[in-house]
Parts: sequence; structure tokens; C-alpha cells
Amino acid sequence: MKLIKQGAEAKIYLAGFGEYFGTELLPGERVIVKHRIPKRYRIRKIDEKLRKERTVREARVLHRAKEFGVNCPYVYEVDMKEMIIVMEFIEGERLKELLESAPMDERLELCREIGRQVGKLHQAGIVHGDLTTSNMILRDGKVYLIDFGLADFDPTLEAQGVDLHLLKRAMESTHYTWFEKGFEAVLGGYAEIRGEEKVGEIRDKIEEIESRGRYRERSWVG
Repeated sequence: MKLIKQGAEAKIYLAGFGEYFGTELLPGERVIVKHRIPKRYRIRKIDEKLRKERTVREARVLHRAKEFGVNCPYVYEVDMKEMIIVMEFIEGERLKELLESAPMDERLELCREIGRQVGKLHQAGIVHGDLTTSNMILRDGKVYLIDFGLADFDPTLEAQGVDLHLLKRAMESTHYTWFEKGFEAVLGGYAEIRGEEKVGEIRDKIEEIESRGRYRERSWVG
């Protein structure tokens, strides 16, 4: 296995399906092995409880997202003893780079597809928690959402508004020259799944979240 990423909570490995499972059931297939690592600063029982809860939640989130038609990795195995999730490796182009190189009409269509995928996710009662174009892959013409480590089951308007507000902020930071058109296209795709009334509620919630942030900034300066 090859370590490809190490975060605060987990180590991410890339491995061959046969290498990990010892079978050529899916020859040539590669998998992501996500291992939630122990935290020495936490009491052992608390650490095990937290890692177990987060491992189970992520696996359940991915399963439910699939049921609602979200393009995301399949879960092949959950090892509760080692706190490991083995999932499909989504190979393709990362949208963070692709959106900067594609013609504008293609960028906006990709953004609409992002909105459709997020709409399906929210329709399933799930928020991603880290919606950035770094966590989106284009494979075979389809946009896939990846990295569900911060995802949770939360159907509230507040949580969904925060999810999309984070995406807006991420697009502003990464794609600042055209993010306004891009985010409008995201909301257009979202509306195709959830309807104009829901998008109106989401717009109001995002505006409210932004106004709260501006108020905190003014209070801090004052």
C-alpha cells in the first residue's frame, strides 16, 4: 500500500484490490484504504469510541448517498477492529484544476452538475462538511464527490446553508475571477433536484450566514 495523504484524523492509502483483499475478483481495480489513527492525547476508551463512531458514520453516509444517486465511492469493507474503511478509488481529473483550464461554457456546466450532486446529497439528509472543488473528481464525464470524513446526517436548512456557504467561499478563494457565475450555476443545478422554492430558502440562509459573519467582524473591530 502507498500512503498518499495523512491528515489529523486518518491516513489514506492507495492499494490494488487484489493486494488488499488477496483476490483478483476485480482485476486492475484500485482501492482507497482509510485508517483512522489512534490519538495518544485522548483517553483510550474515548478515543476508540470516537474513531468507531466516525468510521461507522462515514460508511453509512456513503451508503445512503449512493442510494440517492450521488456519485461517490463505493464502500467495499468496514473493519471496526482497526477502524478502516476500504472504498473505491475514483480516478480522474480534480475539478480544482480542471475548472481553471476549461472553456467558460464547460466550467458553468460542470458547476451545474456540482449543484445536482449536492442537491441529491442534501435530499438524502446528508451534509458533506468540506465542499471544495479539491474534493470533486471528473471521471468518465461525471462529477464525483469524495472525502466524506466530515460528512454527517443533518437535514436542517441551517446545515445545508452552511454546506453551500462553505462551497461558495471555497470557489471565491480558488476561482475568484469567475466564482459568482460559477456559484449561480451551482444553485441552478441544485434547483433542478430540489426545486426553486428550496433554492430560495438556501439563498436566504446563505445571506443570513454571511451577515452573521460580517456582524462578528464588525464586533471584533469595534
